[in-house]
Amino acid sequence: MNPQATFESLLKPHQEVAYRYAFRLTGNADAAMDLLQDAVLLAYKAIESFQPDSNFRAWFLRILTNRFYRVSQQNKRHQTESLDDAPDLYLYDQAARLGHTMEGDNPAAAILDKMDQETVRDAIDRLSDDYRTVAIMHYLTTMPYEDIAVALDIPIGTVRSRLHRARKQLQVSLWQLAVDRGLISEEINS
Repeated sequence: MNPQATFESLLKPHQEVAYRYAFRLTGNADAAMDLLQDAVLLAYKAIESFQPDSNFRAWFLRILTNRFYRVSQQNKRHQTESLDDAPDLYLYDQAARLGHTMEGDNPAAAILDKMDQETVRDAIDRLSDDYRTVAIMHYLTTMPYEDIAVALDIPIGTVRSRLHRARKQLQVSLWQLAVDRGLISEEINS
């Protein structure tokens, strides 16, 4: 089999996941296609570095992620506030503080039920690049921690740490978006 056909056969089963991942990273269909095309070209040029007995999807997503980082460094996001100090159960605590309750004593679920996919996407988009890539890989492409670690070329402990921080930041962002969009009121219910 020629190298081009081999590369195409390895890439084909992962194209849809790679596009969805690129779209979530960029937030734009055209930018996602550009990013994916850049990554395909880079991967094709580097196919000799791929170990046949290893995980092609993780190898390719690492190339795509690295390309995204390089491109996004030019347009680096500046997060206006540090969300790392948020408690682990921020949504739950905020909802309970305001007296939001629902069946099963889960006020956070009551808040989340009011949100549409756009609100959740906006909250994910507010994450810093490092946290957003891990969150997208874990939640949207359902990659296990081990594969994320390989794809991003980071230790599994770093994956866990970034995912933990991403969850905390997502809770704060979701709460703020829910308030901003009038889905909930910050007035305390009696």
